[in-house]
Amino acid sequence: VQLQASGGGLVQAGDSLRLSCAASERTFNSYTMGWFRQAPGKEREFVAAVRRNSGYTYYADSVKDRFALSRENAKRTIYLQMNSLKPEDTAVYYCAASLRNILSTIRLSSSYDNWGQGTQVTVSS
Repeated sequence: VQLQASGGGLVQAGDSLRLSCAASERTFNSYTMGWFRQAPGKEREFVAAVRRNSGYTYYADSVKDRFALSRENAKRTIYLQMNSLKPEDTAVYYCAASLRNILSTIRLSSSYDNWGQGTQVTVSS
């Protein structure tokens, strides 16, 4: 599956952004989808994920209550609504997809086999 992420930009602290990730695969609803981010000099970290079929969502503690992940299977797209953005949210955001059963490892980047190209989010203070 090919993934195309979009929606990044430069915003001020407290602002909102919505990222999108469109998938090429018709069987999109069979994929568990995730968002990860990587700041300069840091390792890639888990942000959020949504399970295939059930649509159950998972969040990193650092974004819980501020970010909301949703999926629209008919459009083969997931969305990451990011509110109350902070400077520490600055990073390149990547969407990822997995067909495997990754329920117990859904927060690990190694669980995902397909990655989008990334979209830059910069939050100024």
